[in-house]
Amino acid sequence: MAENKRPFRNVLVMRLSVLGNVAMTIPVLYPVCKANPDTRFIMLTKKWPASMFHDRPANLKVVDFDVHENHSGLFGLLKLAAQLYKLYDIDAVADLHNVSGTWIIDAYLRLRGAKIARMNREKSKRRALVNHRTNEPVTPIHERYRWVFRELGFETPDNFTHLYEGREMPDSPIVPKKEPGQRWIAISPFSSHRQKAYPLEQMEQVIAELIKQENYWIFLMGGGKTEKIALRSIARKYKNVVSMAEVKHRFIDEYALLGKCDLMLTMESANMHLASLVDLQAMTIWGPTSPACGYLGYNQVVEDDIQLDMDCRPCSITGDKPCKFGDFPCLKNIKPEYVAEHVIKAVEYNVEHNTKLTKLAMERRKDNQSLDTKE
Repeated sequence: MAENKRPFRNVLVMRLSVLGNVAMTIPVLYPVCKANPDTRFIMLTKKWPASMFHDRPANLKVVDFDVHENHSGLFGLLKLAAQLYKLYDIDAVADLHNVSGTWIIDAYLRLRGAKIARMNREKSKRRALVNHRTNEPVTPIHERYRWVFRELGFETPDNFTHLYEGREMPDSPIVPKKEPGQRWIAISPFSSHRQKAYPLEQMEQVIAELIKQENYWIFLMGGGKTEKIALRSIARKYKNVVSMAEVKHRFIDEYALLGKCDLMLTMESANMHLASLVDLQAMTIWGPTSPACGYLGYNQVVEDDIQLDMDCRPCSITGDKPCKFGDFPCLKNIKPEYVAEHVIKAVEYNVEHNTKLTKLAMERRKDNQSLDTKE
């Protein structure tokens, strides 16, 4: 651990939501835990995201809560803070969310002597970017998470590869056996904000092109009743297309599937970040948002993503704003044939060269560093 006047024994880490943002804590938090084995880290998040923390370090405790049960409002959050202090003797807080709900918990623990460090949300940078006053990107959220731990005096190595490093990927009874020569592609066509989703009818055209390739298998990812119905319709039309929305599954099942895939085609969504956790390349279609907004998946390679060069992009940091043109041409004008061609090229390259995402990202970093040196 970095030299610190008061070594912290028990550190509360908070990122309450959204699913993708919680997933992005893992490539930062796991290396921090391993580099600082004498400190216990208590990760607080909601129940569903909590179940994604697989194969975690021995000094990481994950605590889930349901805000709708006993912890809603000011008094509910104060009650939660008191419980955490009593159970874990918290002496520092890494607030990776920095919203009103976590401020309440911060305030309670600060009164009891805890050191508080909060994530910098870079609001001015975000506003300047989406208002097109600058092209300067927002600092990637993984790096802003690291800032919080550094403020508390911890080492923050950037060396995450995947959840099951040095171990076999998990098996799942709902994931079929992958036969030699098969190419598996996971497709996640939805996002938490529908404005970020490539039109489904165009995505179906992409799928129709992909399955023309010999031995290509498509696994459709989604959840919720509406998404399940939409994906069921597509899966029934085409051979070698499976809707995972039809099968109730856990994160371990999704990790088992993604671990066998050769590529994921996705929107800017939580699945992009789940792919990073198992060292799978996620080819992302970007619309109203942009990698410059800071949410690119860990180790993902933006050069392989799909996006249109438009003066109005990005128009939103999170993709929750209406389109001034009404129909999101930033997505609609991306041709399905181009997407399919892009995917096939990447899949065949990955299979031929047995390329892992981490290796590819490191190669790109070295190339960029070489260019910087020459300049």
